[in-house]
Amino acid sequence: MIGSHGVSHAPSHTHSHVGANHGVGNSVSGHGGSGALPQSAGPQGSAGGGTLLGYIGIDTIIEQMRKKTMKTGFDFNIMVVGHSGLGKSTLLNTLFKSQVSRRSAGWARDEKIPKTVEIKAVSHFIEEGGVKMKLTVVDTPGFGDQINNDNCWEPIGKYINEQYEKFLKEEVNITRKKRIPDTRVHCCLYFISPTGHSLRQLDLEFMKHLSHSVNIIPIIAKADTMTIEERLDFKQRVRKELEMGGVEYYPQKEFDEDMEDKSDNDKIREAMPLAVVGSDKEYQVNGKRVLGRKTAWGVVEVENPNHCEFAQLRDFLIRSHLQDLKEVTHNIHYETYRAKRLHGNGGLQHRHPLPVPCPLPPFTAKAVYV
Repeated sequence: MIGSHGVSHAPSHTHSHVGANHGVGNSVSGHGGSGALPQSAGPQGSAGGGTLLGYIGIDTIIEQMRKKTMKTGFDFNIMVVGHSGLGKSTLLNTLFKSQVSRRSAGWARDEKIPKTVEIKAVSHFIEEGGVKMKLTVVDTPGFGDQINNDNCWEPIGKYINEQYEKFLKEEVNITRKKRIPDTRVHCCLYFISPTGHSLRQLDLEFMKHLSHSVNIIPIIAKADTMTIEERLDFKQRVRKELEMGGVEYYPQKEFDEDMEDKSDNDKIREAMPLAVVGSDKEYQVNGKRVLGRKTAWGVVEVENPNHCEFAQLRDFLIRSHLQDLKEVTHNIHYETYRAKRLHGNGGLQHRHPLPVPCPLPPFTAKAVYV
C-alpha cells in the first residue's frame, strides 16, 4: 500500500498476478453469472485450472487498498540540490501548484548565503481528489556557493543516511509503531547550471558519490536561457559525461521489471537530463491563462512541450513514477543501507542505543573549484 512499509514486506519489484489470462474476468460474465465447471483437483489436492463457478470478489482488493490509502494518506520526500540562483524554489512551487518551497515558508530576502552546506526541511499537507499527501521538501542552501567546494556533498550524504538510520531504529524495536514515520529521501532533483558547455566537476562528484544512496534525477535549470539547438547539444554532452563518469541516475536499467517498464523508462532515459523552466506567474496567451516567464520577445510557456520539458518532468515525477520512487528507495537504497548496518554491527540490539550512522564510502578527497 502507498506509504506503508515494514520489515516483512516482500520486494515490490517481484510481482505475482492473480487471475492472469484465466481468472474471474475470463470465466464469469457478471457478478451473478456462472462459468464453466472447475476442473477436478489432482492427486495432491491442487486445482487443475483457475475456472470459477461464480463471482468470488477477488477483484475488490484494489478498491479495498484504495480506500485504506485514502484514509491514511502517504509521504513523499523530495530533496533539491544545486547552487543558488537556479530557480529551485520556483520549480517546486510550479510542480505542486502551491507554495511548498523553503523560501515560500518564511524565507527572508536578506538571508545570507551560508558558509557551509545546511539541510533545511519543510513539510506540507496536500490533498487532491480525496488523496492526502505529506510532502517534505529538503533544501540544501550553501551547496556549490563557495570558492572551495571541497567535499560539500558530505553533509547531504550524512543527512540521507541519518534518515535511513531513523527508519531502521524503528524497525528493530520489539514494539513497533503501526506506521513508521518515513523521512527517507525518495527523490533528489539535481539542478545543472545551463552553461551550454559541460558539467562542472562538482556536478560529477556529487552524483557519483550519492547515486547509490538516493534516486537522483538530473535536470537542466532555466532552460529558456538557451536556444533549442544549444539545449539539445548540451543535453547530449551531459549524458555522455555522466556515462563516462560512471554516474547512475533514476530510472536505472537494472530496476526495469518487464518489457513494458523498459519501454517506458527508455523514453525517459533518452530525454535525460530534462531541460525545464519554472514559474508561478500566469500570463494571457491566445485567450488562455498560462504559467510562464515573460520576456521582451514573448512568453515562455512552462507547460508547453515546445518550449521546455517541465510537463514531462511533472508527469514522470508525480503521475507515473512517484510510487516507484518510493519503492526503489525502500527496496534498493534502504535495504542496501540496512544490510550493511546489520552486517557491520553484528545485528542491531534494540536495548542499546545505536552508534552514529556509518559514513559515506571512502574516496580520495580533492578540492573542487567552480
